[in-house]
Amino acid sequence: MASADIPNPSLICILGPTGVGKTAMALELADRWGGEIVSADSMQVYRQMDIGTAKPAPEERRRIPHHLLDVVNPDEPFDVSQYIRLANGVIADLQRKKKPVFVVGGTGLYIRALLGGLIDGPGADEALRQTLREEMNRLGKPHLYEKLRAKDEKAADRIHPHDGVRIIRALEVLELTGRSIVAHQQEHQFREAPYKTLRIGLSLDRERLNDRIEQRTDRMIADGFVEEVRRLLEMGYAESLKPLQSFGYRDMISSLAGRQSLEEAVRLIKRDTIRYAKRQMTWFATDREVGWLDPEEVDEASRRIGLFLDPG
Repeated sequence: MASADIPNPSLICILGPTGVGKTAMALELADRWGGEIVSADSMQVYRQMDIGTAKPAPEERRRIPHHLLDVVNPDEPFDVSQYIRLANGVIADLQRKKKPVFVVGGTGLYIRALLGGLIDGPGADEALRQTLREEMNRLGKPHLYEKLRAKDEKAADRIHPHDGVRIIRALEVLELTGRSIVAHQQEHQFREAPYKTLRIGLSLDRERLNDRIEQRTDRMIADGFVEEVRRLLEMGYAESLKPLQSFGYRDMISSLAGRQSLEEAVRLIKRDTIRYAKRQMTWFATDREVGWLDPEEVDEASRRIGLFLDPG
C-alpha cells in the first residue's frame, strides 16, 4: 500500500536488463533532481555479496543514498512480499521528506508487484512446502522442474529451471487451488496502481549489450569475485543456499571446488548472464508504459522527469 500521507505518490523507475547501465544513469539523475535510490534487485538485498551482484560501489552509495541493499544475510529468507513491505516504508519516508524516489533495478517481479500489487493467491502451506523441499533435496531441482512442466507447462515456461523457490511456489498454488499460478497472475494483472509512475527503460542492441556483459564479468574477476566467493564459503555459508545457487556464484563455487576451471566458470557466467538479460527484456517488453532510451540519453531522461514531476 502507498503512503497514507500522499495519495498515489510519484515514483521514477529506471529499469532494464543487467549490464545495460541503470546504475550510472540513476546516479546522474538522482544527483540532478536531489533524489534517492530504492533498489529493485533480488540479489543485492544479500550482505557480503557485492561484486557478483554488481552492487553499487561504496563511493556511489556515498554520493547518493541507496535503500534496500544489504538487507539480509545469505542464509536468511527473502521474498517479494518482504521486498514490497520494506520498499513501501522507504518510499513513504522519502515522500514525507519531499525527496524524488528513483526505483532502480532489473528484477521484473519486484518492480511489477511494487507498482501493481501482489497477486491474491493462497497463503503458504508450510507442510506442503516442506514436502516439496524434501523432494527437491532428495531428487534434485531438475526432477521438480520436470514435475512442474508435466503439470503446469505455462508456469514452467516462465520459471528458470534453477529457481527452486518459484518452482515450489507454482506447485504449491496448483495443489492448493487446482489452477495455475499463471491464471492467478493474469486475473490480477497487477492492477492496484498504488503509485503514479514514470517508467524509463534502458536498452541496447544485442551486440553492444553482450559486449558490456562480457566486459563487466571480466571486471568482476579483476575486482576480486573469486575472493568474495571464497570468503562466503569460509564464513560457513553452504553452497546449496538459494543466493549461492544463482548464476555467477554457483559457477565460481564449482571452480573453487575443482569441478571446473576458472576459465570455464567465466565462460558460463558470461553465457548465463547474456541469457538472463534476454529474459529480462522479454519480461519488460510486455509493459506498455515503459518509455525506452539508450543509456547515454541522460538529458532526455531528465527532461521526461521534469515533465513528470511538474506537468504544469
